[in-house]
Amino acid sequence: MDSIFPQYQLNRTIFAEGTEHLFFSGTAYLGISASSEFSAYLKEGIDIYGTNHGLSRINTVRLRVFEEFEIYFAHHAEAQKTAVYSSGFLAGHAVVSLLENKADAIFVAPHTHPAILSAAIQNQIDPAHNWIDSCIKFANQNEGKQILLIANAVDALKPEIHDFSWVRALSKNNNYTLLLDDSHAFGAVGEDVFGTYKRWKELPVDLVISGSLGKGLGLPAGIILGSHEFIRELTKQSIYRGASPPPPAYLWAFLQSQEIYRKQQQKLKDNIQFFKKLSQNLDLQTTKEDFPVFRFDDANLLQKLQEHQIIISSFPYPSPNDPPVHRIVISAWHEKEDLLALVKVLKI
Repeated sequence: MDSIFPQYQLNRTIFAEGTEHLFFSGTAYLGISASSEFSAYLKEGIDIYGTNHGLSRINTVRLRVFEEFEIYFAHHAEAQKTAVYSSGFLAGHAVVSLLENKADAIFVAPHTHPAILSAAIQNQIDPAHNWIDSCIKFANQNEGKQILLIANAVDALKPEIHDFSWVRALSKNNNYTLLLDDSHAFGAVGEDVFGTYKRWKELPVDLVISGSLGKGLGLPAGIILGSHEFIRELTKQSIYRGASPPPPAYLWAFLQSQEIYRKQQQKLKDNIQFFKKLSQNLDLQTTKEDFPVFRFDDANLLQKLQEHQIIISSFPYPSPNDPPVHRIVISAWHEKEDLLALVKVLKI
């Protein structure tokens, strides 16, 4: 599928070669970037804080909105503490650079996002081994080890929402840290928009969650969630102390927009349920729990959608030489008539 370069914001439709197309791609699961209500709060936030804040968080001039955002997010995610960064990749790099040096052994799930993998860890990954079996075997054969488990909470390409309940069965003779990337979970998985921390916080591990807020939540920022002690240690790093934070206007707008987020998440859930019912007899791969991604393998179907002015996600993965992964991505910005039009073409 050829690249498209629109000159305006993404929404439920975009123009390609002068023709309007329905748009079922991207990661704007809640459609926040196209919300006029959120934009109004954002403009107000810019009037208050300006377009950016170039001072680091440890400077003598500090804005309270960063801490207010962190406290609010931690409370609703049911984490002890959070730290906000300017991107999910920076947050991931910060957290893994701290954790990998403390680990005696590291086990990595397949297709884990490189944001939470250092170069050294990537070089150690053996795709021929089952990471869960390898972890269980190592844990049973050792005592007193610091074991680091790394995975995505959600595989948005497969798609799959991962289950980490198997960790409960690990030997109690070691200490475990579970690092999850929640980038595709924020806004899209669970009862609220705050990700999977509360889902896994009772596991017998030190739980750390990192991720981008730029997908479902539409914020140019990253975040790390964990214990008081871990976040305090994290914020002593130069990567935190010397880096500029995200634009404060977005964080302020988020705090003012909780009703908007609740409304958009409910609309996303309604859209997913509606599309599932319409497409239940089609050969689409999706998750048992609601998630807004539906995958198919038929290249002819991709061509048919393009002929009917419908754009979906399609690109080679994981390497440029691999076959394209074809995915339909549902968003809260879609209307029922969009989904009906999509299914009509899928059934031709």
